[in-house]
Amino acid sequence: MNSTAKSQMLSLLVASLCTVSCLVPIINCLPATAESASGDAGQNKNDGPPKLNLSVAEATIVGNRVWRNECGGRIDGLTSWNVGEDFPSLGIGHFIWYPKDAHDKFEESFPRLIAFLQDSGVKLPAWLNPDMHCPWNSREQFLQEIHGQELTELRTMLASTVPLQTQFILKRLEGALPKMLEKMPPADREKIKSRFYKVLTSGSAGTFALIDYVNFKGEGVNEGERYHGKGWGLLQVLEGMTESPDPVQAFSDSAAKMLARRVQNSPPERHEERWLPGWKKRVSNYVSK
Repeated sequence: MNSTAKSQMLSLLVASLCTVSCLVPIINCLPATAESASGDAGQNKNDGPPKLNLSVAEATIVGNRVWRNECGGRIDGLTSWNVGEDFPSLGIGHFIWYPKDAHDKFEESFPRLIAFLQDSGVKLPAWLNPDMHCPWNSREQFLQEIHGQELTELRTMLASTVPLQTQFILKRLEGALPKMLEKMPPADREKIKSRFYKVLTSGSAGTFALIDYVNFKGEGVNEGERYHGKGWGLLQVLEGMTESPDPVQAFSDSAAKMLARRVQNSPPERHEERWLPGWKKRVSNYVSK
């Protein structure tokens, strides 16, 4: 086994151990079952952030599952730059980080993650701070330096902060409902809120579906994240759900439709059809087998 492989295995072991031991602060962040959620999904009158609960074991599963969904749970997947994109995707949630002169419609989240990690007491690499642009200006430069000191330090930090990255994602879900309701006409707010809570309180599968999708495609409230005026975020998935006795299945089906619509409306030069099979597989797995 070469030194690179040994280093990656050590980092993965550290991340796994830290995931179990460091997740205590997020126990009260997210519900895993209908029994642990407060109030009936259709009767919750609070338009503010949902009050959620998650056990340590469930939180461990959530973080590692998000990591697997985004980059196969691999250490090298924590620093990626996809073909056809103008930015790298970093961490377990593949958080976007734009170079200085990059312009795209997708919401940047990596600087917020860095600020969150710093506020949580994580010692950042000396070259990294929340206010800087991505220092790699192209995918070619990024790949040339993939085993350099800066990207190696970045992977090491990201591998050792899986629990905190999970907390960062959970906080995004906590704040999603008020943002979505603010965007809706008053007459439609109850429908969106009811569907949100039906999925959330339907069991661990529903909880994970919301966590994963809001990290995957956002809240759906950013007007810049549209093709031909149509979005593909959590709000659009909730709008597209059918009334069903199985809310997680309805959520999964609507998510697949929203992603297909995105690809259909996307600029041809982006060739987003290459990603659709994987996207559909991802959301189909929200339904417990």
